[in-house]
Amino acid sequence: MIRVLFVCTGNTCRSPMAEAILKNKGIPGIEVKSAGVYATEGMEASMHAKQVLEDNEMGQGHSSSPLTADAISWATHIFTMTEGHKSILVNSFPAAMDKTFTLKEFVYDDKYDRDISDPYGGSQKIYRETFEELQEAISRLINKLEE
Repeated sequence: MIRVLFVCTGNTCRSPMAEAILKNKGIPGIEVKSAGVYATEGMEASMHAKQVLEDNEMGQGHSSSPLTADAISWATHIFTMTEGHKSILVNSFPAAMDKTFTLKEFVYDDKYDRDISDPYGGSQKIYRETFEELQEAISRLINKLEE
């Protein structure tokens, strides 16, 4: 069983979109969750994130979760949205170092910019662009996980 944990800041924009994208692929043997390094428990996904997911027919009933030791131990693969998230995570949970990557670091061999753009506070258009960036990276992620 592959258990993927997506991590961002507040668990209301990028990681919930990534979680929804991968879950909606319906791939047997892959479980998905998301969390935030500074998340508050129980927040809904942002309005624009929910709209982008709805526009792409991806159901979600997201409720934010802070990053916990239980979530770290559950995951076989942890993908952060930025180098900063990765640094915070590894500093807090050093034992997770070998299974923690930025999403772009894992799926692109030579990508210089390893951060998924942060749409927080931006327009619906910016959220759509981040969604598309995540979709491309997650398509590559599926190929790598299935190798």
